[in-house]
Amino acid sequence: MSVKQLIIQIILTVVIINSGFSREHLFIEAESFRQKGGWVVDQQSFDVIHSSYLMAHGLGKPVEDAYTNVNFPGRGKYHIWVRTKDWAPFPTGPGTFQLLIEGKPLRKIFGADGSDEWKWYYGGVVDVPKRDLIEIRLKDLSGFNGRCDAIYFTTDKKFTPPDEPEALLEFRKKMLQLNDAPFDKGFFDFVVVGGGVAGTCAAIVAARKGLKVALIQNRPVLGGNNSSEVRVGLSGLIHQQPYPLLGNIVDEIGSVGHWTLWEARQNPDLPRSRRILEEIEKNPEKKIHNAGPATNYGDDKKLSIVLAEPNISVFLNTHISKAFIVGARIESVLGRNIETGQEYLFRGTWFADCTGDGTLGYLAGADYRVGRESRNETGESLAQETADDFTMGTSNLWYTEVTTTPSSFPETPWAIQFTDEYYIDADRADWEWETGFGNFNTITEAEKIRDHNLRAIFGNWSYLKNHKPEKYASHELKWVAYIGGKRESRRLLGDHILNQMDLQSGIPHPDGMVTGTWTIDLHFPNRNNSKYFPGQEFLASTTHTRVQPYTIPYRCLYSRNINNLFMAGRNISATHVAFGSTRVMRTCGMMGEVVGYAAAVCHQQQCNPADVYSNYLDKLLSLIKGSEEY
Repeated sequence: MSVKQLIIQIILTVVIINSGFSREHLFIEAESFRQKGGWVVDQQSFDVIHSSYLMAHGLGKPVEDAYTNVNFPGRGKYHIWVRTKDWAPFPTGPGTFQLLIEGKPLRKIFGADGSDEWKWYYGGVVDVPKRDLIEIRLKDLSGFNGRCDAIYFTTDKKFTPPDEPEALLEFRKKMLQLNDAPFDKGFFDFVVVGGGVAGTCAAIVAARKGLKVALIQNRPVLGGNNSSEVRVGLSGLIHQQPYPLLGNIVDEIGSVGHWTLWEARQNPDLPRSRRILEEIEKNPEKKIHNAGPATNYGDDKKLSIVLAEPNISVFLNTHISKAFIVGARIESVLGRNIETGQEYLFRGTWFADCTGDGTLGYLAGADYRVGRESRNETGESLAQETADDFTMGTSNLWYTEVTTTPSSFPETPWAIQFTDEYYIDADRADWEWETGFGNFNTITEAEKIRDHNLRAIFGNWSYLKNHKPEKYASHELKWVAYIGGKRESRRLLGDHILNQMDLQSGIPHPDGMVTGTWTIDLHFPNRNNSKYFPGQEFLASTTHTRVQPYTIPYRCLYSRNINNLFMAGRNISATHVAFGSTRVMRTCGMMGEVVGYAAAVCHQQQCNPADVYSNYLDKLLSLIKGSEEY
């Protein structure tokens, strides 16, 4: 046991002793409420606070109540604690809500206490008249993203639940009786963590080659940034030389996007192109690349394709929180359900990190890099003089619709403030609505990044509605993403680190497979936005540097120090500069296809991913060419 673990155990022991643990208590995770109403489950800070929470994402209109029924250990008077935060305390935030017990609201209003840290807040005393089926209800008062993590009832008036994240995690487990061994979900040939485009493609290919596959995703939908929750269109070209069959699975699961339409128009006589152009003709909204209607992103299509594969077991709403390592191999991973907290064990032979954040690799101790390398380190002309931790940011997209009658939107004094001198004259977002950069940590401050985006969106829209009615009186804010679309975080390191020279000189690699076509597209804060909001930017600019069609070596798709770990997606082995091109989703999907084929070779030869390059590269290339059946 480490010193930190020992300290946490001592703290927890003291807490339990001082709480009069034999007294009656009840702990409720808000995200496990039976009926969510209009509240949504947000897990984006799971690695920081070790929990999801419920959020009232109403775009300024109070959402329907969330409620559940619980059994108390006994009747009588209980002290109530609610874990929440004031997400925009400038000076007082908008996320107010009430807690109702059997229809009676507590006097305390939660969510506007002036602290942007997660804390337990005392709600007073309630007299519970019976033991069984007591209704607990969350009532949103504003529609502006009030949030509730957990509710705790205790007969001990002196007890305060712990706030320190690790101690609170142990407290949660004890209260919810989750400390027993996790449910063993069985043994899999291939465990894919991350259900975005890359992970979904990897799982499908491996399953069709006969491997028993677990596909684990920490949201209720597949697709990642290309899901209805984020709504980023697919970019990059597929079906490229020298391996034109790569992209078949991307095409099968993918939505019609900007580059799909571009390809179809370049080759209108192909059957696939005719199908795409017919789709667009029937539904012109399908050409909206980013921030389009939910149906543009094909959640149901992706899931139905995966569920039709008998060799894939899909685990949605499951966040991987721990990896068990023996030597330099992952033996199993631990997942927690983002609503119930229940833990599950997934054992396997080969694993793939398709999380984008490099979560599995990080947990397993894989070598990784965050930020920008120096020019001296990489030799890249586009690299910085000095290395830093700058990363490209996160987008929360949004759009409005024109209505038949004028509508209103409240003033937002807690949001970013705009004036006639500076405001964003737009009725929808595109990629440039972006926060993070070097000012926030993409992983540990994901909630803060999203909230900053929301303050920019709501503040700007409030200004347009209340100060530019001649243009926007009949526009209504219809959709805002509450799940952030991340661009950059950790990059796991393989036996080759892709760089600018690989992209621009077309260096032939014997294991070059996925063909990249996107420019080196590196975002940075918009200069005018920086002028008005220095260090708090929410708009990006970019430079596009042309590349030759290049191939990404297979050696970029497996870990150099964890023997059975693949990676596919935006977390592959590349410099920051090269990443600017590889990160687009159709390219990432082809990486997933290659990883699926490579896992099949590993299974056939009973070898590690690195051995495929050393000893069985011809077999992998034959599979990718379609010239060899597995």
